Amino acid sequence: MARPRTISDEQVVDAAREVFLEQGFSATTAEIARRAGVSEGTLFKRFASKEDLFEAALGLHQRAAWQAELQTRAGQGEVRRNLEDVAMSILTEMERVVPMLTTVFARGHDPSHNTLLQRLEHPLRHHLDALASYLRAEIALGRVRPLDADLTALTLMGSLTMHGYDAHLLTPETRRLSIDKGRYVRGLLDLLWPGMAP
Repeated sequence: MARPRTISDEQVVDAAREVFLEQGFSATTAEIARRAGVSEGTLFKRFASKEDLFEAALGLHQRAAWQAELQTRAGQGEVRRNLEDVAMSILTEMERVVPMLTTVFARGHDPSHNTLLQRLEHPLRHHLDALASYLRAEIALGRVRPLDADLTALTLMGSLTMHGYDAHLLTPETRRLSIDKGRYVRGLLDLLWPGMAP
């Protein structure tokens, strides 16, 4: 007798992501199971609920690789270049995250009615913490002037978030910021760096 084919959790999550992005949260677990090549029973043995599967499919709790790498850059290279690199990484990551966040918000913005929002941490909190931590390290080394690291991280993330939403949510006709990522990041640091330089 042939051994049954084993489907990894990653393959199930990939199939779920594809279905949720196509159909939103209203997608059925039957369709996800069919697309993954497993039974609904197998799906629920691996993921306790549709919400758990949705969370895994969105991957919003995953830590971006740049966050850990940025901490190793404190005291290394040029600070402005490090910030440009991380800004590019954030914009690239937004290409993955923004469509998924829209699926969450499609269920409503009120956490009391949207159970997914209740379960979801602020998706940018870890980005902000990583940026602020890096800035504090560079301030301690004298490579950035003394400033409010949290406010600076929030300013940088706010601008990058706006660009990411503009680039990935709006149609080409309604976009306000049709500026490529590299130009946007360089221009943003042209504006911010003079206030950060020691």
